[in-house]
Amino acid sequence: MTDQTGAGTGAGSGPAVRTTPTPRGGIPWWGRVSSIAAPVLLIGGWSLAASLQPGGFDSVVRTISELAGLDATDRWVMTLGIGGTGVCHVVTAAALRPAAGLGRRLLALGGAMSVLVALVPLPAGGGTSSAHSIVAFAAFVLLTVWAPFARRAGAGVPWGLRPRAALAAGAVLTAATALFFLAVVAGWSDVGLFERIAAGMQAMWPAVVVATVPRSVARR
Repeated sequence: MTDQTGAGTGAGSGPAVRTTPTPRGGIPWWGRVSSIAAPVLLIGGWSLAASLQPGGFDSVVRTISELAGLDATDRWVMTLGIGGTGVCHVVTAAALRPAAGLGRRLLALGGAMSVLVALVPLPAGGGTSSAHSIVAFAAFVLLTVWAPFARRAGAGVPWGLRPRAALAAGAVLTAATALFFLAVVAGWSDVGLFERIAAGMQAMWPAVVVATVPRSVARR
């Protein structure tokens, strides 16, 4: 007689066979790559794009979007950086199986909005664009709120998805994003600095979460 685990029982039975369950809750390799690529593309993009601007570019004062504006030199660098970061967030959301479904969907939507930010650049001459402002605002909000909604409770939950860590991350991201929005509304001279702090943290948190997920579930 053989039980559900495949182990033989009773006299005269064949050698015991132990089955190994398929690991669940892990993250595919491509999800780990996308989570790391997101901050590399964004931070590397704004660093390289700024260095290509003639006459210098003050990253403390000027925004990331200006580097992808229609009159920016080699604007494709920052356009690729923003759009690529968004694509990476979508891929990471698809791979982040241990996270709660709502959090994954919000992360994916935030990535999609980031792609739209790249596709709707600022006009030439330093002007503003309502479409760009709307999608940029949506991207910042979505990439801020996904963290607490991705949390899970219970034993064996990866550290980055535990309630305390997820809620703390959400609070920090909210504070950073709120400061950036305040800098925009109030016209602070260091708006570029606050934007980079918020955007950089948003790009890095998915990578932190992914890094806390074990590569495989221990065999039973």
